[in-house]
Amino acid sequence: MTQTYLYNLSSDGREAIRQTLRLMSDIVKSSRKDIALRETALDLTRYLKQKSFVDEVQALFNFVQKKIRYIRDIHTVETIHLPDKILEYGQGDCDDKSILLATLLETIGHPTRFVAAGFGGQPLSHVWVETKVGGKWLALDATDDHSMGWKPSGISSAMIIYN
Repeated sequence: MTQTYLYNLSSDGREAIRQTLRLMSDIVKSSRKDIALRETALDLTRYLKQKSFVDEVQALFNFVQKKIRYIRDIHTVETIHLPDKILEYGQGDCDDKSILLATLLETIGHPTRFVAAGFGGQPLSHVWVETKVGGKWLALDATDDHSMGWKPSGISSAMIIYN
């Protein structure tokens, strides 16, 4: 199985972003059945109280936020990794961190979606995960030191893809 996907960003635009988000969603859909990734999520949530779903989300969010170092893609090349490679490298950009977090959440039953956003009238340039907790979608941007529910300000456009 291919471990990394590379895209030249010269064909910019919403359709390119949509294709990238669909690829990310496909990766989550196939990887959520990976028993090693489920075991990672189980280990990270092992000592939590039963049915404490918010705490499960918090534990996985904290892991990706604090243990996966943010690093940019190859210059002018959209680089997307599979979750096991992101864990192996311990690094990734916003789409990599989103793929890993969404996959870990889905392995233990939490639905996810990706939100891509543009700022100040610029093209879509950032992505994060949302998961449903208590019937509401909760933003999980693991790229910086922000709490669950935080969203960047100045969003002028967005695109959502469900996993």
